[in-house]
Order: sequence, then structure tokens, then C-alpha cells
Amino acid sequence: MLPDLRDLIGYVAGILTTVAFLPQVLQSWRTRNLSGVSLTMYSLFTTGVALWLGYGVLLDSWPIIIANAVTLALASMVLALKLIHK
Repeated sequence: MLPDLRDLIGYVAGILTTVAFLPQVLQSWRTRNLSGVSLTMYSLFTTGVALWLGYGVLLDSWPIIIANAVTLALASMVLALKLIHK
């Protein structure tokens, strides 16, 4: 597969999976109601995203780095809101 096509697929996948978190972040931010959000799930997920970010850094793969850096920020916001409004 061509390197440019691989990166394009990576960027599109990263954009889609990252944008998928925006509704949860916006809903959580607006309502401060996180009763339906699992603390265990978001803790594990946020840790996993941080590890994916580290993996992307080790590979020097910008699609992985960018997508996971943004997703980590969004997931961390939801996790922080969950901990604050527990």
C-alpha cells in the first residue's frame, strides 16, 4: 500500500473516532450529569489512549499521534468531569 494512502486512511480513521467523542464531551460539559458514564470504563479507556499516543510517538506516526492526543484531551475532560461531579 502506498505510504500516502496509509496516512490518509489513518487521518480519516483518527478524525472519525475522535469526533465521535465530541457529543459526549459537550453533553457532559453542558449538563454536568455524568451518571450514565462509567468511571471504570473511562479510566481504562483514557489510559489506553495515552498508551496509543505513546505507541504513535515511538513509531513516529503522525496520524496516530494527532488522533490520540486529541482523543486523550477529550476523554480526560469527561473523566475529570466525572471525578469532579461524582
